[in-house]
Amino acid sequence: MSAMEDGYVDFVWPELWVQESGVYFKWTPLHVLITLFTIVSLRYLWPYFAAEDESPEAIKVPEPEAAKLGWKGQVLEEPAIKVSGYSAIQCYCPATGQKLGIINPATPDGIDRAITAAKEAQVAWAKTTFAQRRKVLRTLLNFVLKNQEVLARICSRDSGKPMLDASYGEILVTAEKLQWTIKHGEKALLSSRRPTNLLMSYKRNTVRYEPLGVVAALVSWNYPLHNFLNGVISALFAGNAIVVKPSERTAWSSSYFLSLTRTALVACGHSLELVQSTPCWPETANHLTSHPDISHITFIGSQPVAHSVLSSAAKALTPVCAELGGKDPAILLDDISSSHLTSIVEILLRGTFQSAGQNCIGIERIIVLPNTYWKLISLLDHRIKSLRLGPPLDSPPGSVDVGAMVTSQTFTRLESLISSAVKQGATLLAGGSRYTHPDYPSGHYFQPTLLVHVTPQMEIAQTELFAPIALLFRASSVENAISLANSCAHTYSLGSSVFGSSSRDLQKVVREVKAGMVAVNDFGTYYAVQLPFGGVGGSGYGRFGGEEGLRGLCNLKAVCEDRWWGVRTMIPGRHRYPVENGRKAWGLAEGIVFLGYGGSLWQRVKGLWGVLRNL
Repeated sequence: MSAMEDGYVDFVWPELWVQESGVYFKWTPLHVLITLFTIVSLRYLWPYFAAEDESPEAIKVPEPEAAKLGWKGQVLEEPAIKVSGYSAIQCYCPATGQKLGIINPATPDGIDRAITAAKEAQVAWAKTTFAQRRKVLRTLLNFVLKNQEVLARICSRDSGKPMLDASYGEILVTAEKLQWTIKHGEKALLSSRRPTNLLMSYKRNTVRYEPLGVVAALVSWNYPLHNFLNGVISALFAGNAIVVKPSERTAWSSSYFLSLTRTALVACGHSLELVQSTPCWPETANHLTSHPDISHITFIGSQPVAHSVLSSAAKALTPVCAELGGKDPAILLDDISSSHLTSIVEILLRGTFQSAGQNCIGIERIIVLPNTYWKLISLLDHRIKSLRLGPPLDSPPGSVDVGAMVTSQTFTRLESLISSAVKQGATLLAGGSRYTHPDYPSGHYFQPTLLVHVTPQMEIAQTELFAPIALLFRASSVENAISLANSCAHTYSLGSSVFGSSSRDLQKVVREVKAGMVAVNDFGTYYAVQLPFGGVGGSGYGRFGGEEGLRGLCNLKAVCEDRWWGVRTMIPGRHRYPVENGRKAWGLAEGIVFLGYGGSLWQRVKGLWGVLRNL
């Protein structure tokens, strides 16, 4: 510090001037830059220092013996999930007929206890931060990534699918769901601002996304891991507890997935009661779907079962998101090059035969324009005939392309539909009937099938097959292809695909095809990026996946509040009870409406005058 003339005292950092009139800081450009840098650094670095710990916990869930390679179980001569004289669910491997175990089905009392436990646990869970919820999801994602092969083997053993199919349809999409929710879930559930209007300009409008409580998910058997975790991930992140009703056909693997989610919850310091599993027989499921403490139901299954679920849910006025399968078309335009067609064939084969065709968004109809039609048949014919059937975990590596179907109960119907189509003019080029494996006769196998020259009038063209069957339709034009795609829109309208080069024709199909989702020059990719998933018409309603699906598990609370302190709604004197002058009161009301909503300046002025002269 040094003395200066005229009474100033100068400090080296920063310069401080003292005068009779006060004390002043003298900032140099360097001081300003350092201060701004400090503020900006704190702005961006502080969240990292203040953030809660979201790192995943390391967890272990013992692998079931039946999922291990080389496991040999009792082979059932006539495998079935229901055994005469017993109430238990008999679990078995559909690829070999080997018995996996017995699961005791949930009873109405058991369902009540599960819902009560979930309801009590949800009270504390609803108060958790997004960071705490992300930690649970990160723990699950970390386990999925490190245990891909084990999870795939469990799925393969319980549903009969090859390991590669399990990787695509179980592991990849589950990892995507977890990652998307971790990265984008909080943004989707933050309160959103909504616009106001002139009359309500002093109000601030928001929509808040609050937990519903206890939700339920009734899921199908075709993708046991993903269908189980899919509902759990969204429900937990939205602040809910969940009761999952897995299919009786995959009750064995579902018990493992329940253990996985509960282990992750406990490792992160939360109640395992947040996730419940109630495998049960259909006649008991109504107790779950009609329960007054269930706030929302996600149902994935068939149309006939959906009618029962919806009827039951209506008793408690419980909202339902219903995904009911499809008859998805893949349209091939005429401007496809030879190289592009070769790559399309690979996509069509994957879209049709993955998981033995048991895929709600699987390709069930291939609609082809004339210039491409015969080329495609020649490419598909030998490829489909070369597909190899067998039990994925009990065959040499790389020797199985298509696994088993979960049940053989549909085989007679499928054979009848194919036979009827042939009688009506279709040509059967490959497959067409059930297959008895020489080493595993108790397995459920249906031959990969290629049926061409199919028309909309045939019953097989209007029926969801859920089987390894490729149907080819010939279209005369783009318009005709769209018409064929929409020919069963009243029954099924879930997903769709279109392949071609012309942007105009591609977009025409996108606009006019009746479906909930469209993949352009691809198959099913909308699900791999967490777009809202669902259909229209007979394929159901509501959406899961993406922001829409996450918000669908919330109470959308609309909040309108004062924007500025001291500025609030006041009822005009003319409108206070008792209304003394009806003519003046009406004139004031009319003026307010003109002022707020007049379509022209003159109407707004008229409204203002009406307000002023009737106050």
